[in-house]
Amino acid sequence: MKRFLDFLWPIIGLVVVVVSLWLLHREFRGEAVGAHVWADLKAISLGHYVLAGASTLVAYAALAWYDRIALMHLGVKHISWPFIALCSFTTYALGHNIGASVFSGAMVRYRAYSTKGLSAAQIAILVAICSLTFALGTLLLSGLVLTIAPQQLQRLSEFLPSHLTDPKMARLIGFLCLGIVAAYSAGSVFRLRPLTIGGFRIEYPRPGITVRQFVAASMELLGAAGIIYFALPETGNPGYFFVLGVFLASFSAALVSNAPGGLGVFELLFINAMPDVNSLGVLTSLVVFRLFYLVVPLLFAVIVVILFERRRLDEVLHGAEAEPAQKTETTLVPAKLSKGGKSEKPAGIS
Repeated sequence: MKRFLDFLWPIIGLVVVVVSLWLLHREFRGEAVGAHVWADLKAISLGHYVLAGASTLVAYAALAWYDRIALMHLGVKHISWPFIALCSFTTYALGHNIGASVFSGAMVRYRAYSTKGLSAAQIAILVAICSLTFALGTLLLSGLVLTIAPQQLQRLSEFLPSHLTDPKMARLIGFLCLGIVAAYSAGSVFRLRPLTIGGFRIEYPRPGITVRQFVAASMELLGAAGIIYFALPETGNPGYFFVLGVFLASFSAALVSNAPGGLGVFELLFINAMPDVNSLGVLTSLVVFRLFYLVVPLLFAVIVVILFERRRLDEVLHGAEAEPAQKTETTLVPAKLSKGGKSEKPAGIS
């Protein structure tokens, strides 16, 4: 059964991507998309590009904080902030673009953190805590959005059953999200029994770490949504709060699809959820989002990985060269004489 599910989910993700791309093609059929998008990109002011760039920095700084929080929970203190930031940046830049970010992120983290002495079990817990931190932030912000503005789900009426888009039901979903957040917080404060996710057993973190999880995850999501908000055209722009709600729904759906970068899924939901904004204007803002949040970080991440692997290769090669020389040198150390005149071998030589 497990092997069947291992094949089923990637197939479902692929189908979702293909259908989304087909629907997008139908949405813009007959439009000179390239020319319009290029014109809209040039129409965005320099100030808004700067604000979108600042939002990107906030998002990736928060993602680095995810790893730092997880290491604090594990009691690991010897790893420097710059190393954590580079590892986190590379992990998410690759994971967001490749898809299946939990698994791709785990591989990058294992390669990096194992050089700092972390075991496979510790790295697995670190990955689980980072994923949990993101989920907590999504639940917290989604709960707040749906309780304050439950009509938000009506923007996705084309994709959701009608009973889910009803404001009363939407508000109930919002309270449910906040209830899960409150239950997790209570587990932290009252030190309840460990939380089990799949095969992993995670102790509830200390309250200070729990607060950091909520703050870091909220920062990341608020920053990512800010990129799109600042790139949207002013005409028909519903405001940041509504953009945040649409972003949470679209980004979560894109992650569930496991599509590389949520390709097609993210755009389709976002465009249909903002009917008051020109479709090509929304598409342009999503192009800016992909450029700032996905493409540029990916380019830097590839450079970081190349430099890291080159350094590791040098260490392996130099270590292999040094080992024979060290053995040769130890054989030349003369044996010491004991008081009785018998020879003694130096320590470490068999």
